[in-house]
Amino acid sequence: MTETDDADRSPARLGRVALGLGLALQASEDFRDMEDTIDYAESAGAPMPETLAPLASATMVVAGLGIALWRLPRLATAAAAGFLAVVTTTMHDFWNAEEDDASGERLAFFGNLAMFGGVVVFLREAWRRD
Repeated sequence: MTETDDADRSPARLGRVALGLGLALQASEDFRDMEDTIDYAESAGAPMPETLAPLASATMVVAGLGIALWRLPRLATAAAAGFLAVVTTTMHDFWNAEEDDASGERLAFFGNLAMFGGVVVFLREAWRRD
């Protein structure tokens, strides 16, 4: 049994599944009210929000499932990391938010930062496997 085989049977698998499902389920919530998601993206200055908001949400659903199931792990983790790096700093810039919105944006920022950290750990694992 190799070190990688051990890792597949360890709590890392549970963490990977929890992270992946969490990402996919959170992103799937955007589809419940895509109009609000698009409006939010537009208010944050995102380009082409009618196109990019649904595309970004779909990307995260697929990336999250890829992480959870460990299918195309390099692509899945890279897509999630790229998404989180961009969205966290541009959409949840609590330092620029109105006072009434700053608390929610701060919470979203740090939640995304934690998810980004988890994704980076599994991104490294995906590249170590070969």
